[in-house]
Amino acid sequence: MSGSKSSDPAAAPADALPRDVLQLTVYDLDDGASPGKPAAAADAALAEARMRRGRRVMLLILLACSAPVVAAYLAFFVVRWQGKPQHGTLIQPTRALPARTLATLDGQPVQSLSLKGQWLLVVVAGAELFTGNNLLAMAWADGKISSADVLRNWVLVCLANLIGAAGLAALVFASGHTELNGGAIAQQVVKIALAKQNLPWEQAFFRGVLCNVLVCMAVWMAMAGRSVTDKAVAIVMPITAFVAAGFEHSIANMYFFPLAMLVQAGSGAESTVTWVGMATNLVPVIAGNLLGGSVLVGLTYYVIYRRGQPQP
Repeated sequence: MSGSKSSDPAAAPADALPRDVLQLTVYDLDDGASPGKPAAAADAALAEARMRRGRRVMLLILLACSAPVVAAYLAFFVVRWQGKPQHGTLIQPTRALPARTLATLDGQPVQSLSLKGQWLLVVVAGAELFTGNNLLAMAWADGKISSADVLRNWVLVCLANLIGAAGLAALVFASGHTELNGGAIAQQVVKIALAKQNLPWEQAFFRGVLCNVLVCMAVWMAMAGRSVTDKAVAIVMPITAFVAAGFEHSIANMYFFPLAMLVQAGSGAESTVTWVGMATNLVPVIAGNLLGGSVLVGLTYYVIYRRGQPQP
């Protein structure tokens, strides 16, 4: 009938409905975008396949890193070359190896073992290390953190590492550790610091670049580990490589220079290692560490993984 109101409750406004009529609004949430059980199972299978592939790649990387070390060990300690490039003569186990002291090797075996232990402490205990934090460049490039956040972290952590390294040097000196072995440790510390102080700035810079490439690769691979053993195995080869190659690590240098200066002050010898020499080493080394860690590792991996992400 014309002029009469509609009797359909759904067509009436909400405030005009009788109190005994319950109005329900149904929203269809299944628009086809949410995956069903088969799709979820396929995604889980794909993730598992990617994980297995990642483990195989990790194993290949570790084998590739360990191959030169094993070959060098065999060539240096087991095989004694006789001037014939095609073969060598195996040293009998009963024959004594040539006498080698830590001084002739510049303390590299001890440095390598010590740094691996320190890096394991950093990775497992969650400490902050300036060189490892250079990987924050990945989060910065992805827009997760601002430039101010990155610079603030780098400056504060670098200063804290300097204080910690110098404080540790003071504790080691106060313990009398450098006086062991007839003062040979003290002599070696001063020798290492002098070599670093006299290093040309361009060599210090590029050694810093190469060092932090290996250090950040150690951090990157350790992140793939699920246990402490995994992380320990992952960091062994890169840290061993940079110590054996003599590359420059800024935080390690922050320990050597103060300790060498304390040794010289305690012995009354002429101060050949100075604060100025320490600064001339640390400036190019820190710059090189930044380039190697943040650009050659962090931003490189960001670009690699960014290619597979859908653009917003």
